[in-house]
Amino acid sequence: MNRALMTAWAAAVLAVCGSSTTASASDAPARTTHGPCQYTQTPNEPAARPVHLPPDPRHTPGHGTVDMAVPTSQGPLPLRLDRAKAPCTVQSFVHLARHRFYDRTVCHRLTAYPTLKVLQCGDPTGTGEGGPGYAYKDELPVDLPPAPSDPTGARRLYGRGLLAMANAGPNTNGSQFFVVYGDSALRPNYTVFGTVGTAGLKTLDKIAAGGIEPTTQDPAPVDGTPVLRTELLSVRPSCRP
Repeated sequence: MNRALMTAWAAAVLAVCGSSTTASASDAPARTTHGPCQYTQTPNEPAARPVHLPPDPRHTPGHGTVDMAVPTSQGPLPLRLDRAKAPCTVQSFVHLARHRFYDRTVCHRLTAYPTLKVLQCGDPTGTGEGGPGYAYKDELPVDLPPAPSDPTGARRLYGRGLLAMANAGPNTNGSQFFVVYGDSALRPNYTVFGTVGTAGLKTLDKIAAGGIEPTTQDPAPVDGTPVLRTELLSVRPSCRP
């Protein structure tokens, strides 16, 4: 399910919840689109907000970029989506944005480990367990450099400014995503599908500087709810893709 980012470079994992579109019965047959992306309903994990499966054209756009305007309660978080890196992921993200799936949603998780510095968003429930009611395949990066902090060479550098999908294992991408505000060491198990603009990095630095909400169990957490409540006010293509 959608927990997102477990810790430490030794076992860092960014979890994301499952998916399913408008299916409500757990025993309902899952529907899958017939194009190359094969978006598949997840009846056991219904959509946090009503949304149908994305379009899945035989010739999914695989080049060019899509700029997304993302005003937040803490400042702008402009995103540039890269179709060449992850065409199915970009197709899904734009689909959800156009159907207002991300509007007025809260980024529920901030991490501040030495080798894992990300903000995770994209769950309308704000719990880390919500998704769009469907899942789709990984489009994993093959060009990330080795993480300097990992002598084994297993982890890659998810550099400051990258935009990637959180997941709950292979081919479980849904709606949750994370933005990297500081170089992070992760196994290359997370689809990279874009970058954060300069203004967005300033916003991320502000959120990170605000820290993480303490709990009774942990007065100084490095993983949890951001102190500065960060709401995505809207997510829209800022130009025609």
